[in-house]
Amino acid sequence: MPPARIITWTLNPAVDFVSTAPKLQALHKIRTHDEHVDPGGGGVNVARVVHALGGETLAVFAGGGVTGRFLAELLTDAGVPHHLVPIAGRTRVSFTVRDASSGLEYRFVPEGPTLSEVEWRAALAALPSAGETYLVASGSLPRGVPEDIYANAARAAAARGQSFVLDTSGPALHAALGHGLALIKPSLREFESLCGETLTDIAAVANAARRLVGEGGARIVVVTLGAEGAVLADEAGARHRPALDAAVHSAVGAGDAFLGAMVLALAGGARADEALDWGLAAGAVAVSGIGTARITRAAVEELFHRQSHAVSYQSGQG
Repeated sequence: MPPARIITWTLNPAVDFVSTAPKLQALHKIRTHDEHVDPGGGGVNVARVVHALGGETLAVFAGGGVTGRFLAELLTDAGVPHHLVPIAGRTRVSFTVRDASSGLEYRFVPEGPTLSEVEWRAALAALPSAGETYLVASGSLPRGVPEDIYANAARAAAARGQSFVLDTSGPALHAALGHGLALIKPSLREFESLCGETLTDIAAVANAARRLVGEGGARIVVVTLGAEGAVLADEAGARHRPALDAAVHSAVGAGDAFLGAMVLALAGGARADEALDWGLAAGAVAVSGIGTARITRAAVEELFHRQSHAVSYQSGQG
């Protein structure tokens, strides 16, 4: 994948702390070990992945307080170019604890700060108006931000000839459909909520994704299915890729790793199917490590070239 200029936009980033405990027990002092701290939040993670894979990126994010400055410091230490849009509230801190006795992972994600209209408008104005191929908006909306902000950003990007990628859920995702989205990447749960129905098998997911593309919701719809892989739908139809074998240690940031690799491949001219394979490889590498979306280009390339590119389900336009 050749270098590509990809801008990411994160309105509710986080400082991510990850650690392991021998066993979680109520009312006990839980001593942890193997602590990791990472700059986090959807778009921030995507930018980190693009950077790790050799792409040119810029992480634009709203941040405030000592935690916002700490997040910027972490990005500087990682060599990821970034632009902080200052806000009055403090950037949130997320905690993930892995219970070694059960192997289960517990994630604690605060709401984050409230943005004023002046602040969210400043974040919107901070998006570059030219020179970028892809703009990736990822993550939840903080309090105070209107639900149609992603729709407005997508329309503006489309008018500039930029490809707008959106990874969010709920009303913000629904409001953005049909406004020039190049790609959306909901999880199965998020996609079912968007469709308003339970999708009982891969064929049902594929048909619903293909229908959404046909209705003009987005040019490419990718539904991630966890251990079942992912479904991709575009104008050529829908197809399913199985997940790659990987030892799962942490799921934090795996979806962002998937998206970062896929967008970088698309920006470099890859076909949608090939970009999907890059995404699956990056996601598998991410879950095999500890921390948020920690990958290396060598590991992703090795896994990409090992996979079989098998298609377990394919549906055409008819």
